[in-house]
This record gives sequence, C-alpha cells and structure tokens, in this order.
Amino acid sequence: MGRFVGVGLIGHGFMGRAHSLAWRNITLFTDSPLTPVLKAVAGRSEDALRGFAARFGFERYYTDYRLMIKDPGIDIIDNVTPNYMHAEPTIEAMEAGKHVIVEKPMAMNSREAYEMVRVAERTGVINMVAHNYRFVPAIVLARQLIGSGSLGRIYHFRAFYLQQSLANPEAPMMWRLRREYAGYGTIADLGSHVIDLARYLIGEVVSVNGTLYTFNRFRVNQATGVREEVNVDEGFTAMLRFENGAVGLIEASKLATGHYNSLIIEVNGSEGSIRFDLERINELEVHLAKDGELSGFRRILVTQRTHPYLRFWWPPGHVLGWEHTFTHEIYHFLTRLAEGKDVAPEAANFRDGLRVMRIIEAIAESSEKGTWVSVTD
Repeated sequence: MGRFVGVGLIGHGFMGRAHSLAWRNITLFTDSPLTPVLKAVAGRSEDALRGFAARFGFERYYTDYRLMIKDPGIDIIDNVTPNYMHAEPTIEAMEAGKHVIVEKPMAMNSREAYEMVRVAERTGVINMVAHNYRFVPAIVLARQLIGSGSLGRIYHFRAFYLQQSLANPEAPMMWRLRREYAGYGTIADLGSHVIDLARYLIGEVVSVNGTLYTFNRFRVNQATGVREEVNVDEGFTAMLRFENGAVGLIEASKLATGHYNSLIIEVNGSEGSIRFDLERINELEVHLAKDGELSGFRRILVTQRTHPYLRFWWPPGHVLGWEHTFTHEIYHFLTRLAEGKDVAPEAANFRDGLRVMRIIEAIAESSEKGTWVSVTD
C-alpha cells in the first residue's frame, strides 16, 4: 500500500455503514496505491456518532460537517447523506480542495448537479458519484462482452429495478417520499441506478417517453401520527432511444410485491444476448448465436480469478455479495486519485451524474406532457 490519505465521512446511516466497511476492506484486501485512514465522521447526533466512530475505527467525529471539511488531515470527503444534503457539503468540500465521493442520485435536480460539475472542473478535484452497480463483476463482464462486439449490433436494453418496500399502503412516511428532502421519489432512488447502467452498458440516451405514478397519496408519519401527503413518485416506466440507434425499456417500482431487491437487466444484439439479476449477483446469463445448435442462455458463474476484481477475494465458486461492490468502487477511486486521473468511464463522474439527473427530469417532463422528450445537454 502506498501513501496515506485521510477520509472524512458525512452521514452514518445505512450507506455510511456500507461505505465504511469498503474503506476498511481497501487496506485489508486490495493492492490500492493509496492507504485510506478513517479520520472523521460527521453527523447530528453526538451519541450515535460516538458509537459509529468506535465501531468502524474513525479517529474522531464532528457534529458540524463544516468543521470536518476544514480538518487539514482529511483529503477525501465521502458524502452519504440524504439527497437534499448532497450539493452544499460537496461543493464546500471541493472549494476546500478535498476530493469527493457523493452517493446517488448526485443532487436534487440538474441545477444543483450542474453547479457541482462547474465547481469540480474549476477546482480540479477527483470526483465520483457512487453508482456501485457499475462494479458488480458480472455487470463489468457484460460491458466487456458488449464492447468487444460479441453481441453484435445492440437492438434492445431492458432493465427493471423492483422492490416491495412501499407495496403495503400502511408503510410509514419517510424522507424519500417528500420532495423537499428527496427531489424525486423512486425514479431518483432506484431509477438513477437503472439510468446510469443504461448509459454504462449501451451508450448515451437521447430521448425518453415515460410515466411516473403514485398510488398511495398519503402515509402516516410514525413520529407524529399525522397522515402526510406523498408528493413524489412511487415508481416509473419509460422507453428510451439511444444515440447508437438501440431502444430501451426501463422501470423502477417500490410497489412490486415479492421483490426484495431485484435489478434485472437484459441486452439483445444481432449476435447474442445477456441477462442479469442482482438477486443472483454472481451470475451472468449469456447467449451467443455463433454456438449454433448448442446456443441458448447459459449461466456464467463470475467468480474466476480472471473475472473483474475477483483477484482480491476468494477461490473460484466462493461467491461475493452486495457489499463488495463498494470496495471495488472505492478501490477504483483511489487508483485514479493516485494517478491524478478522472474516474470515468469505468465509474460515474459528476458529468455522468448530471446526465442522469437530466434524463430523470426528461422522463418527469414526458410524464406531464404525454409525449417523447429530448434529453438536453
């Protein structure tokens, strides 16, 4: 491992735990050219911060993220806060010369995202949006197959991200269902992943035709017992047109009973197809027309040492989990930071995050107008 870099984490919830585990795994498992040191974590609750810092090995904690950004021992700010806190702390960190990672979606809207891009390019810091599914070994392998031409000319892209977390009308109100905190609903939370993977695997999206929907207009705030309005979407469906001529169909819903965390992808080309399901994260199904009478979807267990990122882990057949994607993502970030290079195209930089936000807004506009909408630059 190479020189040390100090890490400051803003947020200590679900994503805070996932990212903290990844930062620790870098030192334990990878050959990263940089050695991350968990310097500090910032949040609002001192009691929660104290316990979190002790559990994950952060040297100190701050109840004001602005003080942490000023900490001279910190080189990287990792922002895993709710959506409404993505832009301001990240911009402040970049202005202070810190390199930055921000959870998806990048911002509340494209206006915020554009400002983040502008500051990133002016300050020259390394920046990344944490679209961790780009670092599932099976999805990286799928991209390699598509890029090599093994599937021929690409015709279709289909992706569905389905959960059942809001299927029960009595499920409680949460911040993700309030526009002032989330910006958008499921289309931002799950849909941003699907949209990013469409661009990562197939290419640029140029126009969309979609529908946003909300079936349960009111939910109970458990803290107050008051029924509050849900003013964002519970799901969406959209058709896509890609710059290379391919067409797509994408959907994300939290009303899909029976689905816990299903991210299902299929790509069809003139010479073959691939299929993937996140609930079977180590597998990629591949059909190649050149196999003739033996062609048909066959399961590839993506755990060989030659498969993407598997050299860091276990013997073939010893499967990886969801949490490993964050380690791969941060390893890539640190590698590019050591080289002084942009994280793209393997990872999503802020330009990619901005494009995702513009596609989200185009789908929302299409839903209002009931027509195809071009995605603006």
